[in-house]
Amino acid sequence: MAEVINMPRLSDTMEEGTVAKWLKKVGDKVEEGDILAEIETDKATMEFESFHEGTLLHIGIEEGDGAPVDSLLAIIGEAGEDISALLNGGATPAVETAAEPGKEAVAETPAPANEGAAVAIPEGVEIVTMPRLSDTMEEGTVASWLKKVGDTIEEGDILAEIETDKATMEFESFYSGTLLHIGIQEGEGAPVDSLLAIIGPEGTDVAAVIASGGATSSGNEAAATPAAPAQEAAAPAQEASGTTAVTTANNGGRILASPLAKKIAAEKGIDLTKVNGSGDHGRIVKRDVENYQPAASAQPAAAPVAQESAAPASVAPINLPVGQESSEEVKNSQMRKVIAKRLSESKFTAPHYYLTIEIDMTNAKASRAQINNLPDTKVSFNDMVLKACAMALKKHPQVNTTWNGDTTIYNHHVHMGVAVAVDDGLVVPVLKFADQMTLTQIGASVKDLAGRARNKKIKPDEMEGSTFTVSNLGMFGIQEFTSIINQPNSAILSVGAIEEKPVVRNGEIVVGSTMKITLANDHRTVDGATGAQFLQTLRAYLENPVTMLA
Repeated sequence: MAEVINMPRLSDTMEEGTVAKWLKKVGDKVEEGDILAEIETDKATMEFESFHEGTLLHIGIEEGDGAPVDSLLAIIGEAGEDISALLNGGATPAVETAAEPGKEAVAETPAPANEGAAVAIPEGVEIVTMPRLSDTMEEGTVASWLKKVGDTIEEGDILAEIETDKATMEFESFYSGTLLHIGIQEGEGAPVDSLLAIIGPEGTDVAAVIASGGATSSGNEAAATPAAPAQEAAAPAQEASGTTAVTTANNGGRILASPLAKKIAAEKGIDLTKVNGSGDHGRIVKRDVENYQPAASAQPAAAPVAQESAAPASVAPINLPVGQESSEEVKNSQMRKVIAKRLSESKFTAPHYYLTIEIDMTNAKASRAQINNLPDTKVSFNDMVLKACAMALKKHPQVNTTWNGDTTIYNHHVHMGVAVAVDDGLVVPVLKFADQMTLTQIGASVKDLAGRARNKKIKPDEMEGSTFTVSNLGMFGIQEFTSIINQPNSAILSVGAIEEKPVVRNGEIVVGSTMKITLANDHRTVDGATGAQFLQTLRAYLENPVTMLA
C-alpha cells in the first residue's frame, strides 16, 4: 500500500522547508534508510531519510520549491500502483467505493458535492505548486520565468527563479513535457502551495485541473492557453530599447540572469539590460557582470540659459546642471518581510526601555593583549563581553527570563545569542551554556558559528534556544545604539565602539579608553532597578577582566 511522506519538521520553530536537492527520482527503488532528498530551512540544509521501502511514485515538492510542514512531499508504494486518490486529496473513499462491485450508487452520490476536489488529473499531467523554501517562508515571488507556455520542458530544465525570504533560487523541473499553464506571473507573489505551473503532454486540456486547484488560478480557461502569457511576455519586450536586444529580445522580454549576477549588479548599480550574457541561452552569469564595462556615451551639453534682452552684456551665462529624474521601486525580499514582521511584533508587544552606561576598557585592552600573546590563542573584545554577560546573567536571573503570559519562565541555563549580519538580513547563532565556556572557547565557537551562518551551513538547533542576545556594531565605529529585543528573550545588549578620549582619573584628566553599552529590557519581566544592577555587575567584570578568569 502506498505511503504518503510529508514535509518533515526539522526544528521546533520550522513552519516550512525547501527541497534543496532530490537524490531519488520518480520510478527509482527506495530502501529503508536511503536518503530521499536534502531539505533546506533558513538555518541549515539536512539530509532526509526514508522510513519506507518501495518505488518512488510521486514527488510533491519540486527541487528548489518550498512548502509548509506536513505538505505532501512524496509517495512511495508498489510499482504501477494507482495513487490518484492520494493526489486528489479527500477523494479516497469515493474511489475505493466505486471499485467495489454492487456499490456504484454509493460512489456516485457524494461525487458531485465534492467534484472540484476530486477531479482526476489527466495521464501524464504534473501539478507544480509554490514550494516552501525556508521554515519562515509563507509566500514566494516569481522573480523570472525561464520558460513560457507552450515550451517543451526536459527534466532538469530551469523553469523559473523563485524569491523567498532568504534568497532567490533556481527552480528545476523534475518532469518532461510541455508547459501547459503558468499560475503565477513574473513579479507576482503567492502563498506556499499555490498553483505555480502545470506540465504535461502537448494539447492536454487542463482547464478542469486549474479550476479544481483552488490556488492562484481563477479557473478561467483562457488562463490555460498560450495566448495570454504570450501577450504578457510581449509587453515588456515592447518597452525594451534597442540596446537590450541581446539580453531580452530572444527571451520573451525577460532578462535571463543568475541570482548571484543580479545581486552583484544591484550592489554595483549595473543595469542588466545592458549586459551581454555568456551563459546558456544568453543567460547573464557572475563573470558577465564583473567584466561589464559601460559603453562610452557623450555627455549631454549643458543648456545655456537664454539671457533677457534687457540684461547687461557683461553678465556671464549661467550653466545649470541638467539631468533626468529617476527612481526605482524594488520588491521586498521574503527575508526582509519576515524580519520586519518579527521585529514589529517584538517592538509593539514588549514594552521596551533602555539603560546606557559607559565602561572603562583600559584594563580590558591590556588583558586582551596579554591573552593574545599566548600561543594559539586569540580573543576579541566581543568575546569578553559575551563572557561577562553570561556570568552576570547567573547573578541576575531575572534578566535571563521569558514572558509567558500568566507565567514567567526563569531559564537556569545561559544560552547566548550572537547577532550576525548576512547578505539579506540578520541571523542569531547561539552559544549553549556560555557561562561554562572559557574566553578562548567562546572566541572559537563564535568564529565557527558566524562563518557557517553566513554560508547557510549552520544546523537548526544551533540557531535556537537563546536566553539573551548581544549585538555589537563597535567594529563599524558606532558609538551608541539601541536594539529591538530578540524574543522570547527579555533583554538584548547593544555594544558600541571603544574610543580613546579624555577622562578624569584620580582627579586628573588623562587619555582613557571607554565603551558605551545599552541594555534594552522588556518591562514585563525586567524592572529598571534589576536592569541597572545587571549593568553594574557587567561593568565590574569588564573593567576587571581577571575576575572572569577565577
